[in-house]
Amino acid sequence: MLLRSAAADRKTYLQRPDMGRRLSDGAHIEKGEYDAAIVIVDGLSAPAVHHHAAALLGEMMKLLGEWRLAPLTVVRNGRVAIGDEIGERLGAQQVVVLIGERPGLSSPDSLGVYLTWQPKVGRTDAERNCISNIRTEGVSYAAAAARIYFLMQAARSRKLSGVALKEDGRMLE
Repeated sequence: MLLRSAAADRKTYLQRPDMGRRLSDGAHIEKGEYDAAIVIVDGLSAPAVHHHAAALLGEMMKLLGEWRLAPLTVVRNGRVAIGDEIGERLGAQQVVVLIGERPGLSSPDSLGVYLTWQPKVGRTDAERNCISNIRTEGVSYAAAAARIYFLMQAARSRKLSGVALKEDGRMLE
């Protein structure tokens, strides 16, 4: 499903971060019962999404066979927190946001992933787990997918995410 944020254009997106965190008026989302929702957001680097999202999704799907996944959502002019509204409206237990980031001039096409348990409008960054620098020269798709899967399993088991959900060395083996 293709959605837009409340930021109607790129200028508004850059000048009004709050509008990139919310869906546009009239966005239609049908609620269901899902273990997780995956949301792809252009963020600050649409090329990052173009270059890396499909390959990462391919690796993730190898691990998520038994999960009840919501329909894949793609958002234009969005920010990380838009996943909270989407996940809440879909009825997903957790949301995984793949977003294009620009952490520096040497890596303008870096993909980031943010996981939030029980997504709802108003969640804070402290309630999310992040994996960044997913790109050819950074974290590989397979390694990122393994970390995402580990975090998704841990979030489901412990019913939390963010700073309360610590990664441990087992996932890096």
